[in-house]
This record gives sequence, structure tokens and C-alpha cells, in this order.
Amino acid sequence: MTHTPTVVVAGHLCLDLTPQFPPDTPTDMGKLFIPGKLINMGSMTIATGGPVSNTGIALSILGIDTALMAKIGQDFVGKGVLEQFSRHHVTSYLQEVPGADTSYTVALVPKGMDRIFLHCTGANDTFDSGDLDYDLIAQADLFHFGYPPLMRQMYVDNGKELVAIFKRVKESGVTTSLDLSLPDPNSESGKADWQRILEKVLPYVDLFLPSIEESSFMVDSQLYQSLRSSATTTDMLEHLDINDLPRISERFLKMGAKIVVVKCGVKGFSIRTSSAEVLSHMGRLKPADMGNWADRELHEESFNAEPVVSATGSGDSSIAGFLSSLVRGFPIEDSIRMACAVGGLNVRAYDAISGIKNWDETRALVAAGWEKNCLQVSGDYWTYDAARQVWIGRHDSQRS
Repeated sequence: MTHTPTVVVAGHLCLDLTPQFPPDTPTDMGKLFIPGKLINMGSMTIATGGPVSNTGIALSILGIDTALMAKIGQDFVGKGVLEQFSRHHVTSYLQEVPGADTSYTVALVPKGMDRIFLHCTGANDTFDSGDLDYDLIAQADLFHFGYPPLMRQMYVDNGKELVAIFKRVKESGVTTSLDLSLPDPNSESGKADWQRILEKVLPYVDLFLPSIEESSFMVDSQLYQSLRSSATTTDMLEHLDINDLPRISERFLKMGAKIVVVKCGVKGFSIRTSSAEVLSHMGRLKPADMGNWADRELHEESFNAEPVVSATGSGDSSIAGFLSSLVRGFPIEDSIRMACAVGGLNVRAYDAISGIKNWDETRALVAAGWEKNCLQVSGDYWTYDAARQVWIGRHDSQRS
């Protein structure tokens, strides 16, 4: 009998290689990366990466029956991916592409600096709408797809293949979910018309969960350039004003997404939802309590996750926390809090999986009063609700 998962996660998959920098590493990029210089390093963390691994395995750890679909090469790196998956005992449907390289990422994570990724897209570039098992997907409740900017067939021809995937899955009654990634601005993907692609695919997307970096790069270049220019040796998210989020969320809702989540790293997790009438068309995982989920605008502060080892995959993990709450029928406030909790656990390890705890353990940490990274927010758009410990936006239906 074919295994029937609750969630299918598909899309980008790679092998992550993360060399550990010593504690006394300079925090000045110019002093660290000098041509011809030898840098003594610590051990190498090797783990699978990308949303198929990061979100999919995290969902499994959180107790959600999950199946994974992706493509790898028949090479040494591909064997490493298969070995890593076997350790986590996840159900996977991986196609091995003869002659293709398995995707890999070298993640450089010096202490006190934003991450640098050296990435090879590999077999992911061959992934198209014909590479999915739609019969299996049609039996699931939720279909999550991640990182189309790192998958060539997903963005060429204005995202024709990406649209084909989401249209077919949506027509089967399954709730659909989409995550992005930030492309190299100088690459073919970075030069694609992402606003046009999103306009075509978002009408078939129920849950849209990009980061603020990806969102601004694709639909608000002025904000992206402002954040980028403000951050030279620091994480650009440290310079984010959450007052910039509402116009981006509103834009994605108008493009067709039903629920928009904008991941903001250390600045938290922002959510904006459509009306009850719109949410009623979300498929099998539409919220049972429309009064709680419809017409909401909230921003959840991140948890203090010191010591932070690496933020690699933290956004993917936060998605797993959010989706696992949605699958269980939890209220919107609990769902965004669990998103931040799982994302916070992620950053305590070099890879994207080792820090993740199971559902009950994570809930217990939150209930025990895990300290948050409190935001200082100017203006009157957001109001802090001390009782619920959440920021409430002007367009929230429950704002008093």
C-alpha cells in the first residue's frame, strides 16, 4: 500500500558543508578574506540542506507525517544526501539524474557576520512539473514547495513550470504553500522578472512564506537596497523597521496569496491573512476557526536563542513550526509563536536539523517563559498586546 503523508515537501535539495570558524576569527570581512591568506578552521558539519530537507525533516521531528520529493545526481555528493536521509528515517522519493551534479552549498558562517553561501544548483536545475507524483500529493492535506529561484526550470519562461505545478496541485483540493530563496543578483535567476512570476503563481498559492530579503529583492528594490547598503559587516535584518512590512504583505495578498508570512530573522515573524470568504478556498487545511484566522495582521517577536551558532535553515525551520501548528488546528497566535520557537532552536546548531526538538519539548520551552528579543517600534501602525505578547497591525480584525 502506498504511504499517504499529511504533508508533501518538494523542491530544492542540496548537501550543506559548513566549516567552523575559530572563536578569534576577525569580524571585519576585509581582514578575514584576503587573497593568498590561510585561515585555520575547525571541524566540518555535513548535512542535507534546502527546504526539502530543512522544512521536511523538521516537520517529521515535530510529529507530522511527511514525504519528500526532489532530484539528486548519481555522484559522491548524492550518496552523501542519501546517507543523511537514512539517518533521519524520512520517507523520500528522490530521482537520481545520470550525469548531473548533486546540488551543494558551502556555508561560511563567521561569528558576528551575516552568512555567505557558495552554491551549486546542480540537479535542481532539471526539476520541472513532470517530476512530481501528483497521485500521492493529491492524497495529502498540504503541499509545500521551496526555493524556485535556485531551480532553473521554475523561473524561465516567466515561471511557466512553477505555475503548472501549483495549478495542478491546487485543483486537486490540496492546500498549497510556497517558500522562496534569495538569488545571486548577477545570475540568470537574479535577473528574472520575479514580480511577473509571482503575479502568475500566487493565485494558486494558499500560504506564501518568503523572507523579507527575498520579498524586497523581488517587489521592493528600494527597500532591499536600503537594507543592503546599511549592512556591511552585519546582518541586514538588524536594520529592518517592521513598519516596512505591511506594504509588502498587502502587495502579495493583492497578487492572490491567501495567507502571507514574511520571515524576518531576529526581527521575528510577520503574518497577514485574507477574509474568511477567501480563506474558505484554501483547500483541506483551511482554518477551522475562521474568526481567529481571517483578516489578521500580527507580528511575533523572535526568541532569544543565545548562543547563536548558525542561522542556516532557520527560516525553513520556522516554516515547519508554523505548518505543524496549522496541521494540528492551532490558533494563529500559537502558530506564529511555534514558528519563532522552532526557528530559534535551529540557530543553536551549525546544521539546520540538529537543534530541532519534538513538538512537546518545543511547546514546553515556550510555556516555560522563553525570553524574547523585544522590538522597539515607532509610530502607531503596530500596537503591542502585552496579554498575548504579540504586535497587532492596523488591519487586524481583533485590534481594539
